[in-house]
Amino acid sequence: MIDFHLEPRSGVAPYMQLVHQVQQALRLGMLAVGDQLPTVKQVVAKIAINPNTVLKAYRELERQGLVAPKPGRGTFVTATLAAGDLDAHAELKTELHRWITRARTAGLDDDAIAALFATTIRKT
Repeated sequence: MIDFHLEPRSGVAPYMQLVHQVQQALRLGMLAVGDQLPTVKQVVAKIAINPNTVLKAYRELERQGLVAPKPGRGTFVTATLAAGDLDAHAELKTELHRWITRARTAGLDDDAIAALFATTIRKT
């Protein structure tokens, strides 16, 4: 099950942060078709967010065709965004972890690492 979190200083609306986290989990194969998202009540208890914000996120995911509510049962994943070979993800994640460790050793903080990554990915 996905474990939501909010970044208050991100500049991204809380409901969109939840949407992006579900999309990311779908891309990485962490959520699959048939998986249940946490209930609104569970999300509210975990991250102290307005229930309407969670509902707005779930409605947006439904609008995108990624989830569907089942009355009385919850909200379930109906589509995936996973692309490529999911088995390759583990190896790539290990390599990326090593790279991030080297970047931190070189004195880069998270913002500098994110900027370097974003700039490099745009140029490839």
